[in-house]
Parts: sequence; structure tokens; C-alpha cells
Amino acid sequence: MFTGIIEEIGTMRRITKQGQAMVLTVGAKRILEDVHLGDSISVNGVCLTVIQFDETSITVDVMPETFRRTTLQKLHVGDQVNLERAMASGGRFGGHIVQGHVDSTGIITGRVPEENAVVFQIEPEDTEVLRYMIPHGSITIDGISLTLVQVTEQRFTVSIIPHTLAQTVLQTKQPGDQVNLEADVLGKYIEKLLNSRGGSGPVKKQSTLTEAFLADNGFI
Repeated sequence: MFTGIIEEIGTMRRITKQGQAMVLTVGAKRILEDVHLGDSISVNGVCLTVIQFDETSITVDVMPETFRRTTLQKLHVGDQVNLERAMASGGRFGGHIVQGHVDSTGIITGRVPEENAVVFQIEPEDTEVLRYMIPHGSITIDGISLTLVQVTEQRFTVSIIPHTLAQTVLQTKQPGDQVNLEADVLGKYIEKLLNSRGGSGPVKKQSTLTEAFLADNGFI
């Protein structure tokens, strides 16, 4: 599990492709302080496993499913990426629950300064992900935990403070660029509970947990 608080920006050093499989080597510093083989590292919001490391870099595998569903397939040597280690037990929870499982990619369609912030407008390539978004709820963009401002049927906006821009790859992103999106996992679980309950067989018992119940008890 991750929190969406980026620890450092890494640089792609080597990319090896074989069909839709990839091996990535990423130059880093801070995340190497306590790295071990098998550790989970979020790379632009994608949970990947460390298969090799040295004093200046980590190497990770990318399987075909991840290749197809994320922007990792478009990386080039020299590109910068957001990096975060899995959350340590007892650590501060500064963002929100992030799994590193990308729901959709999105296209930046707007980047507009607003006093001390920059407002990004993004259109998901799979608009189904918008069903899990609410104004002032959480969204993960390239591994960054952010707060939603507006949500429509086709797009959403987030407002970025200068510190977040400076510490993440969003500083270089412009309209037309593609990003990884992960919706808040809590919304997915609530939807599942509302739709069905019971075993995994073909016949499922309708849940007694309803939208009215959640509203009556202050959950929504």
C-alpha cells in the first residue's frame, strides 16, 4: 500500500522491451536507503517489484497487463518518474490509500494558472472511472495523492500547489500528455457492497446495504 506522497523523482536509465514485457532500470537516491529484493515501489503510480538494485538504481519488471493499461509503455531513457516506497508500519499517512493499481490512463486537456496554484483538467480514456470520483474526494495521478475539485461526465479537475509541482513530474506535464489514474479504492468497495453480497457462485444475495442506509447514517 502507498499513500500518494512522492518521495523523489527518478530518471529512467535503461528500458528493455520484449513484446509487451519490459524491464526498467530507474536511477534513484532516497528510496535506495532501505531497499530489498522483492520490495514494492510505485513508479508513476504503478506498483512494481524490485528484482535488482545497486548503489544508484533499482530494476523492476513490467508484465504485459501492466504494459497495456499504463503509460509505462511510452517511457524513454532520460524520462523522469515519480517514486514512492510502500508505506512503512507506523509511518505517517499523509495522502490516502493508494494501491498502485491503475484504473485508466487520462489525457491532460487543460493546465491553467490560478494565483498560487495550477488547475489541471484531465479526461480519462475509460470514463467508467469517473463513477468513483466526487468533488473534494481523492484521486491518484501518476502516483500523486490529489484532491478533486470538479467532476463531470467526461472529465475532472485538480488544483496543484507549487510544492507538489516542484516535487513531482507534473511540473513538466502539458495538455496532450498522458497520465496514470487510480480512483479511491473505498468507492469501489462501497459499490460492490451495494450491488451484491454473499458467496462467489452464480447466485448472489442482494445486499441490505443501500444508498439510503448510508445517507441516513451519515456516510454520504
